Amino acid sequence: MTPTTVLAVQSVSCHLRQQPVLDWVTFSVREQELICVLGPHDSGKTTLLQAIAGLLPVTKGEIALVGERMSTPMISVPAHQRPVGLVFQDYALFPHLTGQENLAFACPVPMTQEHKDAVQEMLTLLGLTECAARYPRDLSAKQQLRVALGRALLLLCKPRLLLLDAPFPAMDSQQRDRLIAEIRDLLKQRQIAAILATVSREEAFAWSDHVVLLHEGKVIQQSNPYELYYRPVQRAVADFLGNTNYLPITVLSEHQWQSPMGDFHANYPLGFPIGSQCDWLVRPQEIALALDPDGTALIEDRVFLGTSNVYRVRLAERVLTVQISNWFEPGQQVRISIRPDQPILFPALPLEPVAEENAS
Repeated sequence: MTPTTVLAVQSVSCHLRQQPVLDWVTFSVREQELICVLGPHDSGKTTLLQAIAGLLPVTKGEIALVGERMSTPMISVPAHQRPVGLVFQDYALFPHLTGQENLAFACPVPMTQEHKDAVQEMLTLLGLTECAARYPRDLSAKQQLRVALGRALLLLCKPRLLLLDAPFPAMDSQQRDRLIAEIRDLLKQRQIAAILATVSREEAFAWSDHVVLLHEGKVIQQSNPYELYYRPVQRAVADFLGNTNYLPITVLSEHQWQSPMGDFHANYPLGFPIGSQCDWLVRPQEIALALDPDGTALIEDRVFLGTSNVYRVRLAERVLTVQISNWFEPGQQVRISIRPDQPILFPALPLEPVAEENAS
């Protein structure tokens, strides 16, 4: 059975104060799917969530929820009529209401016994029973997020889609990772699709079944986290995700290229004319090191991360970042090897001109 499409964003553009913020954005979210909209600050992530929630109009394109059109340049279904829950970056809790009262705010007035039971169930589900009577100022960031999440899930019309706008900035990495795992499990159990907006690659990869990468209001790649990291379609994607090593290469034939480490052969066409100068993207996890007194590379530094080591390795005039579990000491000579199964090549960047010194 094919999963239902909960959200369809088709060729959507948005303007704020006459300035374009989103440009021709297209993607979809299926039932129970967890999506991340990833991108730098001011890339349009919050604007996109607000348009989906019905808080901002679209100037072009269409947004549909569960097969019904919600936003077009001529149509805008009010936010309260959309099956969407929204968790704001600052959680938007009412400071004069307790945690339980903030949860109950999502329910109609007067509350029925069914609604009261639903609030109690949500408090128990989210581990908030002991702090239900506390006010937001007395709650930790983690507890505030849980209250905001519970309120979004208690909407009168059960949400089919949950939107979370950068909800983890006040937490350390361990808190964040645990909470992401808990929220993922909760949403999967309740069969609710969700979109997380963030600037953090770590949050995106821990959260997502699928990542939509925004840059200056445009989608520049969308895929699963593995493909996004190891198979970027352009240099901007690779650079934003970080951990980049670039080796200069020359294309020798349809399948072969020359690098500072020797000649390599690929199993499929490289896609560049013979003689092209390119940069070969190699991630730190794709490089292997072996101790070799006659090796051409030198260990310059090591950072121990617990589960792996990050090395700074000098190869001729270049310094590479390598992340592996093996243990080497700074100053040791090593041999570098890379498996070039599917090399990612980008056109070489032009060299910056060197200013000539004036003759004295």
